[in-house]
Amino acid sequence: MTGEQDWLWWLAAVAFAVVAVLAWWVWSKGRPFASGDVFRASRFSRGNHLFPTQVLITPTSVVQHTPRWIGKREETIHMAHISSVRIDTGLVFSNVLVETSGGSDPIVCHGHRKGDAVQMKTLIERYQSEYFRGPSARRSPESA
Repeated sequence: MTGEQDWLWWLAAVAFAVVAVLAWWVWSKGRPFASGDVFRASRFSRGNHLFPTQVLITPTSVVQHTPRWIGKREETIHMAHISSVRIDTGLVFSNVLVETSGGSDPIVCHGHRKGDAVQMKTLIERYQSEYFRGPSARRSPESA
């Protein structure tokens, strides 16, 4: 091998290593960011190709998590401040819109599967019902 061929092999190895690190970085940013009910948008939808938006629904809040190259963007709405949940269904994907009662911008999630969108709405409505029932309604009749 000549010196030029060695140089080309090293260049190819470095390029492969860089591509592998970038692929790993994109893959790791797409993993669920928390345990529980996390819904991830499809990478084939608008705005989610590299880093798909994820939505975590807990009994007390809804969290929209959007990874970035460095860091993340998170927006949280407490169950008491959710005024409505709207699902806009398209041909392939659905968009979920979580509106607040406080007048701030809603959480808008593009590119979820239709079944996931329906499950997100169902969970939010169930958790809101439990939240507004209060702790006294959650006690069992035997404890009273």
